[in-house]
Amino acid sequence: MLPDNAEIITLKPPIFVRELAERMRIKPFQLIADLIGFGVFATVNQTIDEAVAVKAAAKHGFKLEPEKRKKEDALVTKDTPKRGRTADLDAEDKIESLKPRPPVVTIMGHVDHGKTTLLDGIRKSNVAAGEAGGITQHIGAYTISFPHPEDRKRVQQITFLDTPGHAAFSAMRARGANVTDIVVLVVAANDGVMPQTLEALNHAKAAGVPIIVAVNKIDHPNANSLRVRQQLQDKGLTPDDWGGDTIYVECSALTKKGVDKLLEMILFQADMLELKANPNRKAKGNVVESGKEPGGPVATVLVRKGTLKLGNVVLCGACFGKVKALISEEGDRLKEAGPSHAVKILGLNAVPLAGDPFMVVDTMDEARESAEKCEIEAKLAGKPEEGPDRKSILEWLNAKAGGADEKILRVIVKADTQGSVEAIESELKKIESEKVRLEIIHGAVGTVTTNDAALAAASKAIILGFHTRIDSGVNEAAKRDGVAVKLYAIIYELVDEVKEAMAGLLPPILKENVTGVAEVRKIFELSKGGSVAGCVVASGRIVKGKVRIMRRKSLLYEGILQTLRRFQDEVNEVRAGMECGIRVDGFDDFKEGDTVECYMIEKIPQKI
Repeated sequence: MLPDNAEIITLKPPIFVRELAERMRIKPFQLIADLIGFGVFATVNQTIDEAVAVKAAAKHGFKLEPEKRKKEDALVTKDTPKRGRTADLDAEDKIESLKPRPPVVTIMGHVDHGKTTLLDGIRKSNVAAGEAGGITQHIGAYTISFPHPEDRKRVQQITFLDTPGHAAFSAMRARGANVTDIVVLVVAANDGVMPQTLEALNHAKAAGVPIIVAVNKIDHPNANSLRVRQQLQDKGLTPDDWGGDTIYVECSALTKKGVDKLLEMILFQADMLELKANPNRKAKGNVVESGKEPGGPVATVLVRKGTLKLGNVVLCGACFGKVKALISEEGDRLKEAGPSHAVKILGLNAVPLAGDPFMVVDTMDEARESAEKCEIEAKLAGKPEEGPDRKSILEWLNAKAGGADEKILRVIVKADTQGSVEAIESELKKIESEKVRLEIIHGAVGTVTTNDAALAAASKAIILGFHTRIDSGVNEAAKRDGVAVKLYAIIYELVDEVKEAMAGLLPPILKENVTGVAEVRKIFELSKGGSVAGCVVASGRIVKGKVRIMRRKSLLYEGILQTLRRFQDEVNEVRAGMECGIRVDGFDDFKEGDTVECYMIEKIPQKI
């Protein structure tokens, strides 16, 4: 019998093993052991009957009271733990107005561990094929529908954010973690935990969101999922079947094995989080990615709460506009987008910064006023939203023109999206050198224009284009003014070539290599004047080129080997142990015992 003062636990069915263990403040494996004693076999992510749950709670001195779930119930008591990432409430959000919303899931992990291929299997479309070198260069947002594991007739939606795995996109990945509800950490079973795996893990932990580990590539011959579990356990992600709290799913993105189970685990986790938002209000959310297309500025936005509709006036920092089109990830035109849905919007007056919050306002005047205020505040803070104009950059360059000996490589970065511009600039700023300075004088979204070429010519800069194109007339202007324009599809190549260009500004290191030494054995006077030194090559080889005459280890003369003969024949090279006749331009005062050193000057490129 339980004492009268036993602690009461209130839970809504279905009752999950993990949740009950958390409420009783015990490890899940302890509860699983108790259930086995009752003849019930369940894993940490499975549900149990109310009667069994009451019995298990009583064993640990708790009184469990299953709570009846109502359709629009949102009871919050002092015993109810903080759950999930339900959108922050404001004046427009009443508890009774909150409705369930799809989870936003971020795919994270090290480069080439199969994140995009995994999404490929989920979406039944080849995302990876469109990325240069199979490396994801941007954030993509995709919504899918999947049957709920407990009720196959009930189809639920999941929104995925596909963040690039390369280290250069850390800022983009951090953004992904901050707008997500669940993180799926993809780790290749053959590689194990890698640097960006830990980086992604830190982003997820900082965002305070639950993590599901997808152990990918289990069909690989060198797959070792046990090693992955051990490595991540050391980082605090103890597997649920080892008594921890982290769900691990073994899968293969190529064969699609385990993909359905992963989606089921995501929906189970989403059920536990009880994600809700108010769809009947003005939309709010974040810009996931932004760029410029032929139709004008575009932004991919993730709606956090409310419903974004066609014709709404949207404010994104210092950018604003009326929504002219809502485009889904498949390219379909939509009339509205609800909570947890990502759509591309057209109609903004400029390209917003990726990660910026957006909100719907009543009128264009209100949006314009707020945007102007934001722009003024940014200028006062010394952080202009847009890049500086050409005139101000030239004034800045002239003001900074210092010593002529200082080596500076100036670059202009143009890319198709704001996220790419930020990522490239971040990666270039990591290049450290005491000999050469790198200056990014301008970075912007869009094509390479004639203005960029003029600016590059005036500032002696090179133009780096990433996933963008060159406007007509730019090539002619660049050729005329001696401006280098380079286009890239992969960030690794861009960074490597910038390092090479920086090293190319440094004068080469001159290294002297002695190729051969000859000893003067006899002097032959010529009838026409002058003399020939009869020599034996002591080491290496004597070739036509630069020579120095040494006498008793002192330098006597440096010059050019004029004639090299072997017997009566003119030759280009004489090897060690052979005899030869040598004449040196401008020197005739040979004596027996002198040595002739043949040497070459090698130019070695400096490293930054």
